Amino acid sequence: MVLPQSTVSLRFLAIVAVATPILLAGGPTAEAKPTQTGLVLQNSLNRVINAPNGPPGISGLIVRNGKRQYFQRGKGNVRSGSAPRIWLPFRIASVSKAYTGAVALSLVAQGRLSLDDTIGKLLPNLLPRARQVTLAQLLQHTSGLVDYIKDPAFVRKLVARPSRYMTPRRLLSFVRGDRLAFRPGTEYEYSDSDNIVVGLMAEKVTGIPYEWLLRREIAPKSFFGPTRLPRRLFMPPPFLRGYEVTPGQPPEDVSKAINPALAWASGGMISDLPSLSRFMRAYVGGRFFGAEQRRAQRRWVEGSSSPPGPGVNSAGLALFRYQTRCGTVFGHTGSFPGYRIFAASSADGRTSIAYVANAQITPDQGSPKVSGLIRRSQVAAVCHALR
Repeated sequence: MVLPQSTVSLRFLAIVAVATPILLAGGPTAEAKPTQTGLVLQNSLNRVINAPNGPPGISGLIVRNGKRQYFQRGKGNVRSGSAPRIWLPFRIASVSKAYTGAVALSLVAQGRLSLDDTIGKLLPNLLPRARQVTLAQLLQHTSGLVDYIKDPAFVRKLVARPSRYMTPRRLLSFVRGDRLAFRPGTEYEYSDSDNIVVGLMAEKVTGIPYEWLLRREIAPKSFFGPTRLPRRLFMPPPFLRGYEVTPGQPPEDVSKAINPALAWASGGMISDLPSLSRFMRAYVGGRFFGAEQRRAQRRWVEGSSSPPGPGVNSAGLALFRYQTRCGTVFGHTGSFPGYRIFAASSADGRTSIAYVANAQITPDQGSPKVSGLIRRSQVAAVCHALR
């Protein structure tokens, strides 16, 4: 959930409402001798944490052939001074879209949904100007739907009461009368509205609330753990605190500044690093659907996740391809007040990276220089994982 700085300050919204990597295969044991890629990763993380106006902390998990390597820097809780911990839940923001993709493509594999199903067919009164938009276009952000998060009326209500709950249909009502930004299927433009519609489509064909569908479709094939989609300002304690970093001021805790239900299927979920890692390996590895859906998912178009992930980004169906100098991984990024996330897996589902910085520092929010350092540290994590 990224709101343009020109539109609203996250600090205003809140007002109105050095460790080495640890191997975790069995018990914690220190690496006998850091590899070259490990040293590069350590140095890149240090540069992020030591940068002026950088995030208070970074926490990440690399899983390779069943062995887990955890890395962390800085503080997970500024007030107590405690370090980040591998099992602390946090808001996974737009990585939630990958879960939406897993649910939708699983239903496609079951014959409950089709990639050619349209908004007009399944939800005829929802968005009258977008009746021809298909499920595939929604999942790939080629629908042309205007992003409700950028609508001035939505922003005014958010500023007035950030803790409020709005139904998914109410969220889409802010753009119900808007024309499409382009003819569906002809361009790429990242929009949170897309995944709200996908969640409603899934509910329509199953008759099951999306929150329940998540557990029904995900849990049997991937550890669900603390993963959930709350409707209120909820975080299971203890959790990784999220901060807004403003030059000249101490970090401000915004973990509970905005109700995540205002992002719903587009970005409202909570999870932790082990659960997120296992999900991403299962998702990219193809455990939720068959080869036909996997081929459709990986018909790439030029497009970046938000915020951009490491390397060169391309967009599939609820999945992004990140091509780096060290190899290619597949996954999703996300940002929400207090958090910036990157989660990805190798194509075979055997290697994964899950990474969270506890500040929403993106090219549009916070320091562009620090945002660039974060992205470079993600490349370093990919290189270390694929070494």
